[in-house]
Amino acid sequence: MLARQRQAAILERVRATGGVRVSELAAEFGVSDMTIRRDLDALAAQGLLAKVHGGATVADPSAADEPGFDAKSVRQPAEKALIAAHTARLVRPGAAVALSAGTTTAALARRLVDVPGLTVVTNSLPVAEVFHTAGRSDQAVILTGGVRTPSDALVGPLAVAAIRSLHLDVLFLGVHGISERAGFTTPNLMEAETNQALMASADRLVVLADHTKWGLVGLCSIGELGCADVVVVDDRLPEEGRRVLSEQVAELIVVERSTDGRAAAEGTPA
Repeated sequence: MLARQRQAAILERVRATGGVRVSELAAEFGVSDMTIRRDLDALAAQGLLAKVHGGATVADPSAADEPGFDAKSVRQPAEKALIAAHTARLVRPGAAVALSAGTTTAALARRLVDVPGLTVVTNSLPVAEVFHTAGRSDQAVILTGGVRTPSDALVGPLAVAAIRSLHLDVLFLGVHGISERAGFTTPNLMEAETNQALMASADRLVVLADHTKWGLVGLCSIGELGCADVVVVDDRLPEEGRRVLSEQVAELIVVERSTDGRAAAEGTPA
């Protein structure tokens, strides 16, 4: 197992149980205590967990904390890939689509590089790079200007002004958190404003979020739950989240992994 894969598994364990011990992780992964400590050091440096004597616990971020793109990319990579694979089926050739910043939308971008004739608008540097590196010659990619955030989003007045002049078929939106009270949220005020401009320019809104986003509340609300036409999540979403989203969103798609390892989806119209 690669260090990146092991660290992702450790982080998942911390989030699921609230804490881990070095000795138990070393035995489970068949590596030395020192290797596990290095893994915990790397995750703690990214703000993903808090080290304690003999192990690690869940970090306690504030609503204004904004992890960097690399830090977020190690969180739930399997779930993000599964969500992206299913969401890509919603994109038709020749469409004008927007992809907001985020690691889940970046995973979606990698699934869209072979779709003919797409016009892609994004405020995400990693998303634009995906299409620049691997996209088709008949695709057009528009990267907004703006101020760069820790999550590699371009935000602010320049981004908003560019987006407001556009008319898009669908926006695929990644979010920091989802809650019944606050709706879809982000820790960055300017990113909230930029995402709201993207929403206003699109005929349809599809929100992509893995199960860990449920219950998180960032500093700024992007929009109420009911503003989404579709929310795509993985099957580890808590029952409360399924209930609330199915009641307030036009369509909730829960992507499940079938017994043969392929993605399957359960749609729940509101």
